[in-house]
Amino acid sequence: MRVIDAAPSTPLIREMNYSLDEDWICLRWRWPEGVQAVYIHKGPADGSLDTLPAETDLKLYTREEYKANGGYRERLDGIGRVLYTVYGCLTADDELQLIHQQDGQNRLVMNAGRARIYYSVTQKNSLFRKYKSIQIQVMTETALGKDVLCYVKKQGGYPAGKEDGTVYHFLQDFAPGRNVLPVIEVGKGDYVRLFFTDGRKYGQLYELIAE
Repeated sequence: MRVIDAAPSTPLIREMNYSLDEDWICLRWRWPEGVQAVYIHKGPADGSLDTLPAETDLKLYTREEYKANGGYRERLDGIGRVLYTVYGCLTADDELQLIHQQDGQNRLVMNAGRARIYYSVTQKNSLFRKYKSIQIQVMTETALGKDVLCYVKKQGGYPAGKEDGTVYHFLQDFAPGRNVLPVIEVGKGDYVRLFFTDGRKYGQLYELIAE
């Protein structure tokens, strides 16, 4: 397979769109004249748009298959933002030529879904001590880096947000399943709640749920 850069006269993929049916996605686009097959690539949305994927990561899909299936359909799995790219193909001297389209109209970004993170904060008071014991448990559907979550301590009531108290960061990553963290001690009037360290970033990937 040979890669060619799109020129003003090159037939290009246009009008990318999609529809969802439970956990299935259907991609559709406008086929240009002269293009009978495309290569489809699926990858993370934060990847470089200028770097072409390896040939082994591309799926060949013909115009006939598209018509028969009413688009390109596949099961949507994983989490986070996903980038689909459809590369038009031309045939010259019995060789497929992949069109490197640089206007972005052959790309589509969507959210593949959010993994759920459940957490609980239990506390134990002692009548004769100035402090109370806090234990945090985190149950996650997928592995998490230690920088995804933080806990916030506030005196007199539960914090309403990450900025509503003192922020503490975790020291270890979270494994899939239930993670029981070491007991910590706080003042009797202190309350603890978990938050994303970056709500805008991680809120697209995960759903944080208090048990």
